[in-house]
Amino acid sequence: MTQATLKAGRSRRGRPAARKRARKIGLNGLGVLVFVLAVFPVFWMASTAFKPNSEIFSTTPKPLPTHPTLTHFDFVLNGGIAQVSFWTYFRNSILLALITVVASSLLALLAATAVARFRFRFRTTFLVMLLVVQMVPCESLVIPLFLDLKRLDMLNTLPGLAVVYIGFAVPFAIWMLRGFVAAVPKELEEAAAIDGAGPIRTFFTVMLPLVAPGLVATSIFSFITAWNEFIFAFTFLDDQDKYTLPIMLQFFFGRSSTAWGPIMAASTLLTIPVIAFFLLVQRRMVSGLTAGAVKG
Repeated sequence: MTQATLKAGRSRRGRPAARKRARKIGLNGLGVLVFVLAVFPVFWMASTAFKPNSEIFSTTPKPLPTHPTLTHFDFVLNGGIAQVSFWTYFRNSILLALITVVASSLLALLAATAVARFRFRFRTTFLVMLLVVQMVPCESLVIPLFLDLKRLDMLNTLPGLAVVYIGFAVPFAIWMLRGFVAAVPKELEEAAAIDGAGPIRTFFTVMLPLVAPGLVATSIFSFITAWNEFIFAFTFLDDQDKYTLPIMLQFFFGRSSTAWGPIMAASTLLTIPVIAFFLLVQRRMVSGLTAGAVKG
């Protein structure tokens, strides 16, 4: 075999490795680009929150504040333009978000278990209706829901708004949890029953830990839905002491000018609880994958 033939063989063997390396570099580069595009608005928001007005309205934009200041945060936390304290809005928002997360997760888990484990009449129709409900634009339901809450004397109340948020979070949560429940082998439940565990103990010791990652995902969705929602809160609430944080943001928009510094500071404060909630629950996502399969 000549030397030229050996070089040609090595060259042909090296081409797939080179293509694989190039593909890996391209995918990594695309991932970095997507990450930058997603994170840059958040970075600019946080950076602007610390900039004085002279730098915010400067004709030469700067990524980082040259002279950082907490003036905008102080303005927002001490009431600012609104007549009610920031912490009142924060209390209302966190209360609505937590009620939505707990209630929607509980209802969705029970419904998903029933849909995935039992065969009953109109089961398929029920699942299709869940999809149909999610296809309806939220804006088209403002007037009907307004009339319903008024008829039930729940207008301008936080419990009434919580019911609306739960109603929008449950369909998605059922669809999400249905896949997790269906993926749990029935043999695990049968083994628990053989060991003497009743239905309730089997549910909490076998099913619940294995479905925990799905509960984490649905709870994050429910939390963000209730925390960031504006249209229903602004329409159904009338008293300022019942307003939520997203409504507070519109106080900084005027007819002739916009207070961009306080808006960015309030938006930064609005983002922190969502990140904190995600960091709090994401630890349980991996641990829940196998915890239910361990015999206790």
